[in-house]
Amino acid sequence: MRRSATVVFVILFAAATAILFLLLPVLLSPSPTGMQQEAPPIATPPETGESASTAESVAKRPYRAIWISYLEWETVDFSSAAAFTADVSAMLDNCTALGITVVIAHVRPFGDALYPSELYPFSHLCTGTQGVSPGFDPLAILVEQAHDRGLELEAWVNPYRLQAGGVPQSLSPDGIAAQHPDWVRSVNDGLWLCPALPEVQQYVADGVRELCQKYEIDGIHFDDYFYPTTDSSFDGAEYEAYRNSGGTLTLDDWRRDNVSALVRLCYQAAHSCGVRFGIAPQASLENNRNVQYSDIDLWLREPGYLDYLMPQFYWGLEYQHNGSTEMALADCLTAWLALPRDDSVSLYAGLGAYRIGEGDGNTASSSREWQSGTALAGQVSYLRQQGIGGIGLYRYASLFDNPEWNSLAIREQQALKALWVEE
Repeated sequence: MRRSATVVFVILFAAATAILFLLLPVLLSPSPTGMQQEAPPIATPPETGESASTAESVAKRPYRAIWISYLEWETVDFSSAAAFTADVSAMLDNCTALGITVVIAHVRPFGDALYPSELYPFSHLCTGTQGVSPGFDPLAILVEQAHDRGLELEAWVNPYRLQAGGVPQSLSPDGIAAQHPDWVRSVNDGLWLCPALPEVQQYVADGVRELCQKYEIDGIHFDDYFYPTTDSSFDGAEYEAYRNSGGTLTLDDWRRDNVSALVRLCYQAAHSCGVRFGIAPQASLENNRNVQYSDIDLWLREPGYLDYLMPQFYWGLEYQHNGSTEMALADCLTAWLALPRDDSVSLYAGLGAYRIGEGDGNTASSSREWQSGTALAGQVSYLRQQGIGGIGLYRYASLFDNPEWNSLAIREQQALKALWVEE
């Protein structure tokens, strides 16, 4: 009996050892129920085109954005970090209450910056004088306050504009216009960087990279300011040099190539830091292609240019002009949806909150749609039906600081809350 017991013991011991050996990798691996280690940050863009740092949040949360422009900054107190924090905190609280998930903040409006930069002087919006520091970092406060409220923050950049309509009144001697006057062109009483110059393209992209490396922003955003004129003399010398070197593109195609080269560089700069990149072009396909030379067809069709396009659909559902509804929201959207689009590029819609009360130039729609108190909510509902989930509202003050149409703006807020917060 003792020998039999010994044999049984040896067999059981061997079996147990084999089972333990088989289970050992499982026991030592992370638990599938939440004990896994976090993956390291991804410094290069995923193959889908969606930025690594925002992939999770975009998947979980709807894209409901609002623009805070340099016009809002003109009313904000930059006298101290505390005063600025108080003002932006109140603004961001309003955004959160409305159901906003993304704030698009103007941080580089005129070749200057709302943050300390090695490439751009401080904006005149901070102190009244371009190049003079307010003594604190407004963007750092913006990012912190937005993230504390669960809001994403996209840094809104105008790539070429240095001065327009007398704004700012004077430029810093440390700014690019003084440092590289050969990069600058004068048009329509303004100053613009020349899109044709590779040095300009790299300069703007370097500025995007600086933003993404210094701040935990969730996106880089351009609006619709690209070529400021169709005048052939604007970049005539550069085009002549291109032709003399053997170039065969027409002026229009060459200009579109210049803008696309900038867009691709900025996309690469943002994605190298895991930050998404988007553009809000005009709603008019013709203006984009042949007035501002924005090759929206290419950017939608080919990966590697942007993560989203958000056309500025600033006309209502009922808009018409001379019997034409071409610029009405439904017609505009239909034209955009007909364009070939890569799976990596999202199509969003920018809506004109600034039309509240004022209307869109069509008397009939002004009295019905834009003075209904539900214009924006009605447009959002229509866009949902068409499969457009991403929304941007231009701009903050039109909803929250609109003394001329205050009661109407409040009703618009309530209607949006019913869709975004109370549903």
